Amino acid sequence: DCPRAAFLNKIFEYSLRKEVFMLKPFLEAGKIVTTHGLKGEVKVFPWTDSPEELLDIDVLYFNKGQTPVEIETARLQGNMALLKFQGIDTIEEAQGFRGKILYADRKDIPLEEGQYFIQDIIGLRVLDADDGRLYGTVADVSKTGANDVYHIQFADGKIRLVPKIPEVVLKISP
Repeated sequence: DCPRAAFLNKIFEYSLRKEVFMLKPFLEAGKIVTTHGLKGEVKVFPWTDSPEELLDIDVLYFNKGQTPVEIETARLQGNMALLKFQGIDTIEEAQGFRGKILYADRKDIPLEEGQYFIQDIIGLRVLDADDGRLYGTVADVSKTGANDVYHIQFADGKIRLVPKIPEVVLKISP
């Protein structure tokens, strides 16, 4: 028997059993990569499923949620979001935001049933659905287009990739 094949053929149940776990109230939403135009707009590389999600948020935050900034206007340019912050009206003022991370209040991003924020999945323990055996923890998530792929870190430090498909992932419980 090939251990890798046995691992991939086993059915998993993702279950939250962290000793201490609090959902972050503010989630990383994107990074300001540059300015746009002369009137204070910034170009944001979104870390959301789609850049459109940033367009519906009225307030974003800097400093891990500590500093709110109101969004005056928001629009798309390709796969980027162009945002204009309230009170930032020149390119010179906007340049100070280059390289900064934007955060969103999780309450401002509605999720459908069965959807989760990647940041909430990272760190979950991966358990065998049949006998409860611990395989490891979710270390990262890759978006492949067809389905997400979970990077599971085992006790030996090795990372194994598991597709998030119904036949493999039975339950996610953050």
